[in-house]
Amino acid sequence: MTRPTMEDVAARAGVSRALVSLVMRNSPKVSEHRRAAVLAAADELGYEPHLMARSLASRTSNIVGVMVSDLRNAFFADVVEGMDEAAQEEGLELILNTGRRSASRESTALASLLAFRPGGIILLSPVLPAASIRDAAQRCPVVLVSRGSNFAEVDTVNDDGEVGAALAVDHLVALGHRRIVHLDGGAAFAAGPRRKGYTAAMVRHGLEPMVIASEHTDEAGAAAVRSLLNLLSPSNFPTALVCGNDFNAVGAMSALAEAGLRVPEDVSVVGYDNTSLAALQHVALTTIDQPRNSIGRLAVRALTERMQDGRTDPVRQHLEPSLVVRSTTAKPRD
Repeated sequence: MTRPTMEDVAARAGVSRALVSLVMRNSPKVSEHRRAAVLAAADELGYEPHLMARSLASRTSNIVGVMVSDLRNAFFADVVEGMDEAAQEEGLELILNTGRRSASRESTALASLLAFRPGGIILLSPVLPAASIRDAAQRCPVVLVSRGSNFAEVDTVNDDGEVGAALAVDHLVALGHRRIVHLDGGAAFAAGPRRKGYTAAMVRHGLEPMVIASEHTDEAGAAAVRSLLNLLSPSNFPTALVCGNDFNAVGAMSALAEAGLRVPEDVSVVGYDNTSLAALQHVALTTIDQPRNSIGRLAVRALTERMQDGRTDPVRQHLEPSLVVRSTTAKPRD
């Protein structure tokens, strides 16, 4: 079956194509009687407006492209939920895709989003080269989440990772822990500030920092714990782990359980992000909270300020994290 067109709706309603276009754009210039007739005809035919065609015709767009780094990470789902709420309030439509944490895949995903001629694009923790991000910003407004930028054309929304990691260390030290190891997030932008905050807090408490290379995945968290088990004797094994994110922490806890170590009796574990995963009763992960809903809403707000208000100065949102204590941290046995 062929897709119904605007001309088909106009013929069914007995009006002009231009009037149908006004109705689909929710123009106040149309009488309620004619609007009802057009909408009834569209419903009978199963007509749906073609968002991309509308954008090309009007030279404006209510489409917002969103590229998610890792669809398996619940943090991004929580942020997108905040974006969706804000987008609905602003009359915007979200289109999502993913680059699966690969620069080449992200390049293809970004090109796909740009092909829709969006009003703006939000990139969640991209690993794209900075030059690719700047090129995209020459074509439409761009907002980065969980990544920084010095480009005036690009807005950013991040939490203060240094403060968050320090909160985790302070909490563990207050419980009596001294052998505290950090499983970092590898090349992820958020990993650098968190690693720096962990190291500074350990030094401030007169403790020796130890950072194990990892990534923001459960597989990497498990692999990092296995590396520690091979590297350290039982007497030198850490009594606490500060993990790169919640996903990483869940993997670490799985590997600890495989090794016969209990959480938190033998090893305390702290995550980062406070995702819905961390709040599950059987996980009950102590973690650092990022205001994920607010991050999503602020990203959409930054876009609308450029799209609708014409703002040109960059916005650098820096949100304050907080500690959420659950069941995976306790005093060390010794």
